[in-house]
Amino acid sequence: MILGHKPTPEQIENLKHELGLDLPLWRQYISYVFEIAKGEFGNSFLSNQPVLPEIATRLMATFELVTLAMTAIILVGIPLGVLSAIKMNSPIDHLVRGVSVTGIALPTFILGMLMQMVFYGWLGWLPLQGRMTATILLDHQVPTVTGLATVDSLLSGNAIAFRDALAHIVLPVVTLAFATLPLIVRTTRNLMAEVLSEDYIRTSFAYGLPRRSVYFSYALKATMIPLLTVLGLTFGYLLGGAVVVEYVFDWPGIGGYVVRAITQSDYPAAVGVTLCLAAIYLSINLVVDLLYFMVDPRVQ
Repeated sequence: MILGHKPTPEQIENLKHELGLDLPLWRQYISYVFEIAKGEFGNSFLSNQPVLPEIATRLMATFELVTLAMTAIILVGIPLGVLSAIKMNSPIDHLVRGVSVTGIALPTFILGMLMQMVFYGWLGWLPLQGRMTATILLDHQVPTVTGLATVDSLLSGNAIAFRDALAHIVLPVVTLAFATLPLIVRTTRNLMAEVLSEDYIRTSFAYGLPRRSVYFSYALKATMIPLLTVLGLTFGYLLGGAVVVEYVFDWPGIGGYVVRAITQSDYPAAVGVTLCLAAIYLSINLVVDLLYFMVDPRVQ
């Protein structure tokens, strides 16, 4: 792949020596581990460019998509789960659970294509795919500060670029959020239903405390540790699981990059993405564990 279709034996031997493939396997592995520790993931077989900068460029696009989707999941999923627990076995509860089942059952790529057909093909409200319109990128260039298109356009005060970036990200965010929303809704509902049956909650109602205060200040607060765990795991899952959504909407994130690397046997790129996502996933879990101290003083 690196040398082309008809390399000479000398070129092959030189490249094997350059890549260290003429060394014993154990020495190759030790060398690779030391290179990873220094942040050297090697060069891509396809582009012959260092893997880590390519991953960093695309990872910010994925991070922007996943962060907005996670924000939507929290703002919508937790209130819906609380409402479903409060109105247990009512028509509202059945409706929320029905929508949850739909979100789990509907494949992400089908949902994404349906969104494209409705909001681009039928209504014409939102763009079909991509991160920004090409003409906007040419006429209203936005300096890269964070790598997040919406944030960078806001920081530069470019309203046209911000509106365009926001319009492009709506459909991928809704698709990604709807696929994971049921997990948060059902988890919140089950946790709330368990807490609402506790004696101290019934006592709070008996003392005449405001219902909203009991639901959100006492009951929901008691569910935060397991709920935080699920939210952290969901965020880590979305970073690696946004591949399908990115492919459907031609989003220039880590998804398309790793799919190309896998299908074309670009091993340094594929392994580099895997290690980066694993490190991020572990870091998110560490942050969630540290947040326990803020949520529940008893943990201290």
